Amino acid sequence: MKILALQLKRIGDLVLTTSALAALRAGLPQAEITLAMHSSTAGLFPAIPGVDAGIVFGPKRGWGPWQQTLTGHFDVVLDFTGTDRSALATFLARSGRTITFDWVRKKKLRAWLYREFVASNVRDRHTTDHYLDLLRPLGIEQEGLPATLRLPEANPARSDYIVLHPGTARPEKFWLADRWAEVARHLAQTYGLPIVITTGPDPDERKHAEAILQGARPGSAEVALPKNLCAFASLLAGARLVVSCDTAAVHLAAAFQRPQIALFGPTNPFHWRPRHPAAIVISAAHPDEPLTRFEPRMKGAPMDRISTALVCRAIDSLLGSPSSPLPSPI
Repeated sequence: MKILALQLKRIGDLVLTTSALAALRAGLPQAEITLAMHSSTAGLFPAIPGVDAGIVFGPKRGWGPWQQTLTGHFDVVLDFTGTDRSALATFLARSGRTITFDWVRKKKLRAWLYREFVASNVRDRHTTDHYLDLLRPLGIEQEGLPATLRLPEANPARSDYIVLHPGTARPEKFWLADRWAEVARHLAQTYGLPIVITTGPDPDERKHAEAILQGARPGSAEVALPKNLCAFASLLAGARLVVSCDTAAVHLAAAFQRPQIALFGPTNPFHWRPRHPAAIVISAAHPDEPLTRFEPRMKGAPMDRISTALVCRAIDSLLGSPSSPLPSPI
């Protein structure tokens, strides 16, 4: 059986789809699985296990990915995306079984391209479980599986540094630079571990990271721009602690079950939160203590409602003391 899995959304969506891909591989071990992804996320492909081939869509890719889809002779198409582009890819695949979510029915022009629709209310499901739901027509019923990544090179054995990832594509998710800097000073004074402030190539992200560096204790931190997604994942996999706002770093750190603190502001953590035991979620909507109860329709709030005192307490609860042992990267 040849299966085409279409996930053309952002990095976080791709990472959270790895649970469904792992379940698909376990449930249909003889299947040949091809993953179609967007060019902005394709750098992560070498770290996704259980997939036999990849197709990359995006700007300047030309006819190539469409031709791969047209000539792939796929028996099943699983469309996790539900966009015009993924619908066209589904059409070109000419598969006997085309499966997507029930909400796609609302887009009448898209809906006629599919034969099977899966009922899964994205508002009431963690995104990981929502993507797992799409496997039900194939007889695969799973829930609560963690995201799964395997770095192409051996994971780093070290965990003697801390990663702060303050950047995001959405400016309203930025936490104030002076508060990040205060957190960095607390880390340097209390734990004495090197601090790596990671950033993407976006000029606003880099400016934000440099402002944090200026406020940190001199010599305690450095700014790093990983060369690709796998390098970024590797850096997170080896960290003793990852502190980040709601962005791809949350999902990458969770895939390696690193101790982490995730800061949420305008978005609802119910759908995107890390769910492993060493993760702490802080929401601006409930700024007095870490969030332990998650509601599907919880409203967000501005990031400036999150205090440095709360973040520092969360750090101390995870690290305990400079000598407290923590799990090695998996």
